[in-house]
Amino acid sequence: MILLNEVIRIIQEHHVLRGLFWSGVTIAFYFSTKWIYRCKPRWWTSPLAWAPFFLIGLALILHISYEEYIQGTHWLVTMLGPVTVAFAIPIFEHRRLIRSYWLILMVGVLVGDVIAIFSAWTLANLFGLSDILRLSLLPRSISTPFAITVSGEIGGIPDLTAIFVVLTGIFGAAMGEIMLAILPLRTSMAKGALFGMGAHGAGVAQARGVGTQEGAIASLVMILAGLTNVLAAPILAYWLR
Repeated sequence: MILLNEVIRIIQEHHVLRGLFWSGVTIAFYFSTKWIYRCKPRWWTSPLAWAPFFLIGLALILHISYEEYIQGTHWLVTMLGPVTVAFAIPIFEHRRLIRSYWLILMVGVLVGDVIAIFSAWTLANLFGLSDILRLSLLPRSISTPFAITVSGEIGGIPDLTAIFVVLTGIFGAAMGEIMLAILPLRTSMAKGALFGMGAHGAGVAQARGVGTQEGAIASLVMILAGLTNVLAAPILAYWLR
């Protein structure tokens, strides 16, 4: 125990070691929880739910603040950009299907964006949240790289927005399973769009479990939603001011 405490003290005192430690722990927790998800693929076994839970518990035990954690792991957040670009692969593979229905997909994304922003703003006002929380909450329905960009543009807190995005993904994936069982959705497009718009990255993973076409549509909807939000961010920022 004394040796362990000494190792922890050395890690905390050295910036580089602290960064390597928390990066390694984050990756280890992610792959561990991902193995659990593969064994039992349900929304409540998602790495998005369990990995942060374990990390928060470890940070509390070691008395590590969020600022100290993010200083060493910020590069992982930066990697989300290239990872999002990788979603273009299934989109390219199913380009014929997407080319046939691009108009209805685009209309659905625009309507979904409006509903997501309006509902977030209305609920935030209803519960009396502060201005900074409201602005941070608005981009919650798009993937993290896009959401962080939009949050910074409109005056929110990008790190806080990232947390809202994760929570939206977890609950969106859960609701997606329920809605698939209730709603009479028969086409791969409808099922994929449901997950891609409602739960972004987590929804894409869930949609791929349903089928390859559903996963491709969910990827496209997620990316289109992110792009439209980024393009609309200056207008949204001006309107909010």
